[in-house]
This record gives sequence, structure tokens and C-alpha cells, in this order.
Amino acid sequence: MSLFCPNVNSYRRIRLESDAPINVHWGRDNRTCGLRVPDSGPESRRVENRVIGADSNPYIAMATTLACGLLGLEQAIDPEPVVEIDAHTLGVSLPSHLHDALMTLKACAELREMLGTRFVDAFIEVKLLELRLYNRVISSWEREYLLLNV
Repeated sequence: MSLFCPNVNSYRRIRLESDAPINVHWGRDNRTCGLRVPDSGPESRRVENRVIGADSNPYIAMATTLACGLLGLEQAIDPEPVVEIDAHTLGVSLPSHLHDALMTLKACAELREMLGTRFVDAFIEVKLLELRLYNRVISSWEREYLLLNV
């Protein structure tokens, strides 16, 4: 997930009140699903990964999407049944914070191997450093709402 949503603010859209997907269910022409198969003929059929954030690196996002698909094929993972309802009613299954997503990536040996351990380790270290720097800053919300209460 951190390869699709690489920044702290990437996770603000992963909430029930958003039009963004909050899980990785798939559906036919269902914009509430993380993976959408638009209505089309066989010659133009495709899968849209709607989990990818606008702030992601498109090359990393595409490589990760293809790697996940390949892992699914290699491991002969059957897709879950198609979701034909509003996928938001199925709940949030994506990480809600960058740190959680980075720890999930760190623990995923198959994806680390496919994308390259050196790359994944470097990506995680850079993002953890960015997260530490972000956490040092006192936000305007904290100044406004907490300053007089602490």
C-alpha cells in the first residue's frame, strides 16, 4: 500500500466518507472497489487499480500493480467473488496510516523479492525518515485546538 500511497496525507482519502476505494475488492464497473473492471468488450478489457494515489510515482505504482498480479498468478490465488454492491459497506481493509503500510511492506517477503530487496529497503527507510520529520512539526490544528488545553 505504501508504494501506492507514499505520503502521510495519502491516507486522508481512505475513509468511509470518501469516493476513493477503502479496500481491494473487485467489481465490474464498480467505482467503489479498489480494482475496477470497466464495462467493455473483450478486445479492450482492462483492470483499473483505483487504490493508487495521485501523489504516487507512476512507475513504482505500475511495477507494484504488475508484481502483485504476477504473484497472484504464480501462487494460483483465485479471485474473491465479484462485488456488485457499494464496496464501502464492506468496511475499510486498507491501512489508515503510512507507518502501518510501511510495516506491511517490510513483512511481505514475496513482494520484496520481486521488486528487489535493496529498492524496498531504501524506499522504507526514506519514508520512515520523512515520517519522523513530519512528526516533529506541530500542525496549525494542534496549535489552535491544543495549545490552550495543555
